[in-house]
Amino acid sequence: MPSVCVNCMPSSFNPSRRLALFTLTTVFLIGIIYIGLFVVLTNEKAIPQSPFFGGKESTWLRADENTIETATALEMPTVADEKLLDWIKNDKRRMLHVVYRVGDLDKTIKFYTECLGMKLLRKRDIPEEGSSNAFLGYGPEESNFSVELTYNYGVDKYDIGTGFGHFGVAVEDVAKTVDLIKQKGGKVTREPGPVEGGSTKIAIIEDPDGYKFELLERGPTLEPLCQVMLRVGDLDRAINFYKKAFGMELLRKSDNPEYKNTVAIMGYGPEDRSTVLELTYNYGVTEYDKGNGYAQIAIGTDDVYKTAEAIKKFGGVITLQPGPLPILNTKITACLDPDGWKSVFVDNVDLLKELE
Repeated sequence: MPSVCVNCMPSSFNPSRRLALFTLTTVFLIGIIYIGLFVVLTNEKAIPQSPFFGGKESTWLRADENTIETATALEMPTVADEKLLDWIKNDKRRMLHVVYRVGDLDKTIKFYTECLGMKLLRKRDIPEEGSSNAFLGYGPEESNFSVELTYNYGVDKYDIGTGFGHFGVAVEDVAKTVDLIKQKGGKVTREPGPVEGGSTKIAIIEDPDGYKFELLERGPTLEPLCQVMLRVGDLDRAINFYKKAFGMELLRKSDNPEYKNTVAIMGYGPEDRSTVLELTYNYGVTEYDKGNGYAQIAIGTDDVYKTAEAIKKFGGVITLQPGPLPILNTKITACLDPDGWKSVFVDNVDLLKELE
């Protein structure tokens, strides 16, 4: 063992004093740590960790107020996440149709065909389920968006609620269309005119069940049935979900202080050539009554199993596990978004077989 040269040390060196200071400092630090742990564990405001869209909550103690705060730190995407996002982007997705319930199927079909110029694409009765439905639109289901009207035996009225907004229909002459609707006994809730702060001419009408349609004056288009508007409680959360889980693009976003709302247009193609989802956030409103009239949007996919995996990964809830439907054998999966709006994904190949 090497010897220590006491004479080489500075005259102020005192081993006993240094040891005492070290011991006191250690005891003090341990005491601080135990006090901090005690406050964290006993404070009633502590919030448990809850991952959301890949995020995890972190808790820490504020020294000035002795209170617990939380922060959300997003996890770095894994290689598997990146592969899943790439697959979603390359998946052949398209908005197929929107489903909602009506009280008189024949009356609604007559209104849509005579007033809005839609075509009856197909109609079927399903006695074993106690319902009938009809598909209407402006082009074949293989390429165009459509509405699926559902009539449940004996039910003549539904509550539309406050969450559903409207359907959008592009027409070449708004004023002429409104005149026709009035002649047929339709209800007009906004007369034709330009939108505030813009030049696009619009009008708003209601169908026999009270569903609102926004008529937009545009030139000829491949997809006149152009919008489905839903209200959401957190717009950024909704945008994030539909981009990641559904693979939609954010086409545009606008804040409208005069209307106290912010709007995001999401979709799989240009707004003037394909149907889009219009998400609306009204300042300060986080929840809506969805009623029992509006049902869901159907979207095509190449793989319902991978789609379900992505929906769960990025914050959605699967309400129907992916797999084939009885009798039809069409593979589907159903889910809810963070606001509780339902969507159904349908296998592209199976849908074409069903339409044949």
